[in-house]
Amino acid sequence: MAKNSSPAGNKNGIRIVVAGDRATGKSSLIVTAVSESFPTNVPPVLPPSRLPDDMFPDRVPITIIDTSSGVEQRNRVGEELKRADAVVLTYACDRPETLDRLSTYWLPELRRLEVKVPVIVVGCKLDLRDEQHQTSLEQVMSPIMQQFREIETCIECSASRHIQIPEVFYYAQKAVLHPTAPLFDQETQTLRPQCVRALKRIFILCDHDKDGALSDAELNDFQVKCFNAPLQPSEIVGVKRVVQEKLPEGVIERGLTLRGFLFLHALFIEKGRLETTWTVLRKFGYNNDIRLDDDFLPPSFKRAPDQSVELTNDAVECLKVIFSMYDTNNDGAIRPGDVEDLFSTAPDCPWSEGPYKDAAPTTALGGITIDGFLSKWALMTLLEPAKSVEYLKYLMYGGDASSAIRLTRKRRTDRKKRQSERNVYQCFVFGPKKAGKSALLDASLGRPFTDTYSGNTDERYAVNIVDGPSGSRKYLILREIPEEKVKKLLSDKESLAACDIAIFVYDSSDELSWKKTAELLMEVAGHGEDTGYEVPSLIVAAKDDLDPYPMAIHDSTRVSQDMGTEAPIPISAKLGDFNNIFRRIVSSAENPHLSIPETEAGRSRKQYHRLVNRSLMFVSVGAAVAIVGLAAYRVYAARRNSSS
Repeated sequence: MAKNSSPAGNKNGIRIVVAGDRATGKSSLIVTAVSESFPTNVPPVLPPSRLPDDMFPDRVPITIIDTSSGVEQRNRVGEELKRADAVVLTYACDRPETLDRLSTYWLPELRRLEVKVPVIVVGCKLDLRDEQHQTSLEQVMSPIMQQFREIETCIECSASRHIQIPEVFYYAQKAVLHPTAPLFDQETQTLRPQCVRALKRIFILCDHDKDGALSDAELNDFQVKCFNAPLQPSEIVGVKRVVQEKLPEGVIERGLTLRGFLFLHALFIEKGRLETTWTVLRKFGYNNDIRLDDDFLPPSFKRAPDQSVELTNDAVECLKVIFSMYDTNNDGAIRPGDVEDLFSTAPDCPWSEGPYKDAAPTTALGGITIDGFLSKWALMTLLEPAKSVEYLKYLMYGGDASSAIRLTRKRRTDRKKRQSERNVYQCFVFGPKKAGKSALLDASLGRPFTDTYSGNTDERYAVNIVDGPSGSRKYLILREIPEEKVKKLLSDKESLAACDIAIFVYDSSDELSWKKTAELLMEVAGHGEDTGYEVPSLIVAAKDDLDPYPMAIHDSTRVSQDMGTEAPIPISAKLGDFNNIFRRIVSSAENPHLSIPETEAGRSRKQYHRLVNRSLMFVSVGAAVAIVGLAAYRVYAARRNSSS
């Protein structure tokens, strides 16, 4: 399918480090490659050498680093290996013990140093090998390559006879620019899953009429986009014939199927034409990790700590369309298997683990509703905006990446304007152990109450859509903060900047639970006052189905009045009586200037600032009166002098 060689990706230069035992031909290999002549005398270690830029078709500058074999230079060699883009390990064909040292020392040493780059194994001094004991390179290297998968290629050469010297560095360069490992599993001889996912996305993008096959015209468009050259009709026929002979279902009347498209790329790789598949991937924005390159994602933008990121209406509408495509039986939910299929054009499913797994409402059969689907996207956009946009692009979002998200107004500005324009609110849930925090999060997802105490020690998120008092629908994200994690959270000055509202949950039947909650409230409120990130707060009296401890109502009401917040809101997860708690949370978040708790120290500080400001105002007024009086006197004096 491809006619031209691929571009070199985003590599500006390649650093190849040559290492191996003493007298295995390292320096002679380098000198012969650079000067095209075999040296009679070479120094123990060469300075960095540069190959001509036009030596290979990709025209990427190659710098070769020679290394010492001396034990005293081991640390220096290790540092060079860590900086390598590729490593050439040498052994001498006439000294079998140097080959053994590759598997007993050099390759384990690369792993110890965590050098994760392609390795080219080179047998030097081919001309000196004993011809009486000839064995094939494949026979010699196969066991080593089975053990060390990082070996990309093995080759034998002779510097004195000029046999396969340029090929050594060509293969090293090729292993960097067009690596095999991300695309192909040598053991199973199949495309790697992440490569399949990327190629599937490319296939769908090129299938303009969405009929599940690439027509001749679509194949030609694909060829022009990737290789800047059209396919002749006879070439298209030839491509389809090759596929059909090996994989009949790869070609149908409408054109080349996805299976046929994948088969072609596996065939290119098997034949050593990795540059063809890499060219395709890079033309569609993929990097060497087979993820979309930064150039295809929105530029990073500066934001204040109290600003958040949300999806735009365009992105939400796109997600609704995607959801309906996978809601095959029109029951308003996507089955778990369909969710995996939905993300089959992405590197993976981003919701398979925390914090997104189990963070949104599901059906009884484990399916995800449209509200749950959009809620997970809202959570991912808030926590990891770049990842959210990246996965939107994997799901064929057609708009510009920067049009998918928007930056909210600063919360301090919202407070001054006495209203919030956000669609997504993050609520921090504080409280001691066994207060009922987890039960509250479960209830927000519509899950039934359970008496089993899980003792959650990790932060957890729950997100759902809540109908706000104004009739608008808002995403409410509850972030459960375990009691033992509060100190760590508040050690960060900006920890409350991301919080739109905080709630403090306590067990209304337990006096100690209330005391701990009151301490948490004071601690969080004080932190907000000290850092300037005060947050509206609500007190939630959980387990209202149990008998309250004596003085419960009096104590909690007094604290809420003293600190200027609403009276505690009683709820019972067991009885399913939540007293409109989620709507009330959203209502408080929409009014960021209200229900902000005030400590005694904070109140005193505000009174002091008021007094200072008032004094400054009096001083300013007095100074202004004096200036006006002085000006009037000068006018009067000037007039008197002129009349005299």
